[in-house]
Amino acid sequence: MPPALEKQLAAKASDVTEVTLGKNMLSFASKFMDGKDKDDAAAKQLIDGLDGIYVRSYEFDKEGQYSMDDIDQLRKAFETGEWTPIVRERERKSGETTDIFVKNVNGEPHGMFILTAEPKELTIVLILGPIRMEDLGKLHGLAGLGALGNVDKMPKVKDKEKNKDTDKVTDKSKSGDDE
Repeated sequence: MPPALEKQLAAKASDVTEVTLGKNMLSFASKFMDGKDKDDAAAKQLIDGLDGIYVRSYEFDKEGQYSMDDIDQLRKAFETGEWTPIVRERERKSGETTDIFVKNVNGEPHGMFILTAEPKELTIVLILGPIRMEDLGKLHGLAGLGALGNVDKMPKVKDKEKNKDTDKVTDKSKSGDDE
């Protein structure tokens, strides 16, 4: 995330949550997971291969404390040849938007960027490293990653005719179930 924008958003927000888990911290966190528990074992396996998880959540006292230019700046940082948008949702009535980008390396997902914007809340999740989509919901137990297992924070796919990959990511993120 652009550092200047991060500072600007934090200065305007009434509540700021920042989770920064680089490779070393992820390795440290995975040592506390129970390898015998099925969900913990899957989350541990996913975490062991990751390079980092970064979460930024900003809550604002009133609407309009961040601009669509701020959101566009975030999107543009990930609208590159490396990152592919898989979900783009815009709700005109509520003003809510959701974007999910995946970074593919040799046809395999190696990163995910999630941006959810509501009139008084902005959440950004960046996961770097090889990702098994079906295991993402299991990360919700780590501090600040509750959105990965929370139905209310993930995009709603209204039309089942949409891209099958979009449905799969959304459904898996909501349920946290294995296939």
